[in-house]
Amino acid sequence: MKKLNSIELFAGAGGLAIGLHEAGFSPKAIVEFNKDACQTIRSNKLFNYGSGLYEGDVSLFDYLSVNETIDLISGGPPCQPFSLGGKAKGHSDSRDMFPEAVRAIREKKPRAFVFENVKGLLRKNFFEYFEYIILQLQYPSIAKKSKEEWLEHRARLERYHTQSKHTELEYNVVYRLVNAADYGVPQKRERVFIVGFRSDIDAKWTFPEPTHSEDALFWDKWITKNYWSRHKIKTPILNDKEIKASERLRAKYGMFEPQSKPWVTVRDALSDLPDPKSARAKSYNHHEFKDGAKIYPGHTGSYIDEPSKALKAGGHGVPGGENMIRFEDGSVRYFTVRESARIQTFPDSYKFQGAWGEVMRQLGNAVPTELSRKVGQSIFHALKTKKST
Repeated sequence: MKKLNSIELFAGAGGLAIGLHEAGFSPKAIVEFNKDACQTIRSNKLFNYGSGLYEGDVSLFDYLSVNETIDLISGGPPCQPFSLGGKAKGHSDSRDMFPEAVRAIREKKPRAFVFENVKGLLRKNFFEYFEYIILQLQYPSIAKKSKEEWLEHRARLERYHTQSKHTELEYNVVYRLVNAADYGVPQKRERVFIVGFRSDIDAKWTFPEPTHSEDALFWDKWITKNYWSRHKIKTPILNDKEIKASERLRAKYGMFEPQSKPWVTVRDALSDLPDPKSARAKSYNHHEFKDGAKIYPGHTGSYIDEPSKALKAGGHGVPGGENMIRFEDGSVRYFTVRESARIQTFPDSYKFQGAWGEVMRQLGNAVPTELSRKVGQSIFHALKTKKST
């Protein structure tokens, strides 16, 4: 299969890039600011990057230095300005890198792009700015002028958008809020994907349909009970809430089970890994026990028989609750790095560089590779079947 050319921005540890590479894209440049994340990419010889890894400020990157025609620009612009758990400064936050994403599109004119960001981008107090982001991505050639306020630029874009004739470079842009668990990732991770195709492509693209569901997991647990037998566990006794949910599920589906696959649980994802305290754990990459996990209000860990909560990067390393596994008896411990990588669907052979807190930050910021692969496959197929004019 012939690869299509891409540029990866805000690459982090490489979660999005790995999935897109597996889908058929070959990055001709990878741009990342964090030195530990860059070391992670280097240590894995990611995509045989050669001299294509640029470690530094994305605003200083020269896109014209990439000689090849680019089919796809991808990346996850820093999400802290819009994160529900962050300071939520939005466009006034210096970490807002969407203007740099737009510059990349303006200068390289890729056939398509895909950007991922947090659910908080769709919050009511950010939505006006989100609409402005979409307009910029639709018309990247209409750049913001020096000293022009974003509201003024937005008004100029709106006037252009509503006129009858368009003469500038255009992209057809769609966005969707998706849950990674619906695509086979063992994690309830809601993220916004923004996908655009250059107007001459006529892609007729739509976001890939979910493959997994919570209903199917519930059916697997409490109707057929195959989940428990698969893991060689005695079936737990249903509580009143689960009994009512089972009755609703039977009423919804009758004798026919859900057509989707069950959500993948923490137990599913980690079942073949040994206890990190055991001697066997030493033979696994990054599978060391980390002490200190505690339960406190709002931080109760990720239940082992559900997809995990969304792993988070945190402002100063690891926030306790989201990065803990909670067992049947109520006890908790931190996910090991290897377990966290499994939750984010990184390959087991993948190595991470940096202190524990920094590695967990890389993982918390990553796009699950399985989700990016499925999105990437749909974009790759659209680009391979359409010829640019």
